[in-house]
Amino acid sequence: MEATQQRPALGFKRNSFRDIYPYQGHYLSINDLGYHYLDEGAGQPVLMLHGNPTWSFYYRTLVDTLSRHYRTIVPDHIGCGLSEKPDDTRYGFRLEDRVSDLEKLIQHLALTQKISLILHDWGGMIGLAFALRHPESIGRITILNTAGFLPPAGKRIPWQLQVIRKGHFMAAIAVLGVNIFARGALYMATRRKLTPKVKRGLLAPYNSWHNRLAVLKFVQDIPISPNDPSYSLVKFVDDNLHQLKDRPMLICWGERDFVFDGDYLAEWCRRFPQAEVHRFPDAGHYILEDAPQRVSTRILDFLQKNPF
Repeated sequence: MEATQQRPALGFKRNSFRDIYPYQGHYLSINDLGYHYLDEGAGQPVLMLHGNPTWSFYYRTLVDTLSRHYRTIVPDHIGCGLSEKPDDTRYGFRLEDRVSDLEKLIQHLALTQKISLILHDWGGMIGLAFALRHPESIGRITILNTAGFLPPAGKRIPWQLQVIRKGHFMAAIAVLGVNIFARGALYMATRRKLTPKVKRGLLAPYNSWHNRLAVLKFVQDIPISPNDPSYSLVKFVDDNLHQLKDRPMLICWGERDFVFDGDYLAEWCRRFPQAEVHRFPDAGHYILEDAPQRVSTRILDFLQKNPF
């Protein structure tokens, strides 16, 4: 594991959205794979973890807002964003791999102050698994339409995800060949019309069959039963989430999310009744695209009124 400025071949140009994503970026070599991350600002570290099929671009408004007061760190998971995009002979694409990568990044950065987490989608499970392995490192937690537990009782994942997860041949073709998952999210995960530039930014890393593999693998890694590879780690997080109850928590929730719906929010509130909760009835799963300024203001206020 070593720091590197060598950039893997991305296969796309950033010029069409560079003005809204102007960051230099950094690379860490993990098992000879380029792991990209943003590191903007100075002060207490704020770590933001994206989900599927987003990347660090999704957090651009928060980086702009928070980096004036904090050190904002935003990695791109391997296979996503500006990180290298290996095939499955070079990388495992499991939840455990994601948490291990994050541990290596935090070790590399040698952070001495407690970390504030901001978590969305798959970033929730990745970040909370890290938090429970290293609870002494965690100060504050912000939840954005994600889960840190198995589906609430009686809850099934949407049929669209089930079809992809089961590995149906045509579903894989649709994700890898047509980019249906990332393209569909532009409309299903948002409740306002995105500009062409934002659409280009969200889609840019996933511009070929090969570059969409991580998108498919994230869905296939959703654990449903104890026989699934990532089930034990998710169950560990589910069983131990209460250990984070003493951390200040903010929940900003887009109420028009067809995956992480009101049942998930209710479960968060049940487990963390002390959390500060803000509902956004006009926002969907991509809450930071639907209400970027309002959410950023809430998060900045939360961080400032809950100092270490």
